[in-house]
Amino acid sequence: MFRHPAELAAALERGGRAALTAADVTMRHSAKALVVEVQRHASGRPGPRVVTGRYRASWQSDVHRAGSVVVAEVGTSAPQGRRLEFGFVGVDSLGRHYAQPPFPHLRPAVERFGPLLVRELGHAVSEAL
Repeated sequence: MFRHPAELAAALERGGRAALTAADVTMRHSAKALVVEVQRHASGRPGPRVVTGRYRASWQSDVHRAGSVVVAEVGTSAPQGRRLEFGFVGVDSLGRHYAQPPFPHLRPAVERFGPLLVRELGHAVSEAL
């Protein structure tokens, strides 16, 4: 029981810091796990086939923290990423004609991991408070 508003404010501040740290750790772990899942989906049909492994290895995660906001980014800098995920029909910048079907690998990984991430974040924050 808190006898003074300042005691309550201090307890909430401590809990907030602990919850933010827990969210940061959970986001880092989950972002890396999502990269592994994307790579798994990018290892053959229905996703793209592996030729050299460079595209699959290009997937990275990065977690940023700005104040009380934690943001995880998962992606690739490989130029073929969008084309493999969504397909491409048309002429490219070199004049080549394509009718490439999509080979989804990011979307299925996110669909599987989204609900899991929400549960993990909720659990981590609850434990911290």
